[in-house]
Amino acid sequence: MTPREPGTLQSSPETAGPPVTVSITRLVEPDRIPEVTRWVQSGVNLANRYPGFLGSGWVRSHGNSREWHMLYRFADHDALSTWEHSDDRQRWLDLGRDLVVESRVEKRTGIEGWFDAPADTPASSAPPRWKQAVSIWLGFFPVNLAFTYLVGWLVPAFGALPVLPRVLVTTLVLTPVMTFWVLPFVTTLIRPWLLAAPRER
Repeated sequence: MTPREPGTLQSSPETAGPPVTVSITRLVEPDRIPEVTRWVQSGVNLANRYPGFLGSGWVRSHGNSREWHMLYRFADHDALSTWEHSDDRQRWLDLGRDLVVESRVEKRTGIEGWFDAPADTPASSAPPRWKQAVSIWLGFFPVNLAFTYLVGWLVPAFGALPVLPRVLVTTLVLTPVMTFWVLPFVTTLIRPWLLAAPRER
């Protein structure tokens, strides 16, 4: 079965907007894992050449699972459409035709796309809110700390500003940094922990 995302070419064009996360579930035979890993990485390398590509990752539900949940994200629908309709992507999909079987594709917008489990997994697979909060803090704390030290060193007078303009500048700078770079990196890095099933007592 060709690993082509169903409905991609037939869907109506969408206007640019918030970042779009694509979640794909693919079935992989255990003896093909090394080949599939190389194939997936080659696709990431190709997508990384396209404007608006924000990152990607993949994870299995458990060690013996044949289901791979793969994610990638673009800055908006237009950037995603450029990648989805590219010759590079079509050639890449053709190379994986005999490696994987695609079972589901979903597209989500906003931050939730990095946390939600695919819809074909049990609802309990979605990470609890406290894990999402930890993920955001793990990215926000070091970024905020680095920003504070850097600005204090480069612009010593910044610390003397009133609280309102200081917070305004800080949030204006750090919000896009968190959304487009830090949060995708953190959630990809700790995704096995995010989606891990709770331990039975």
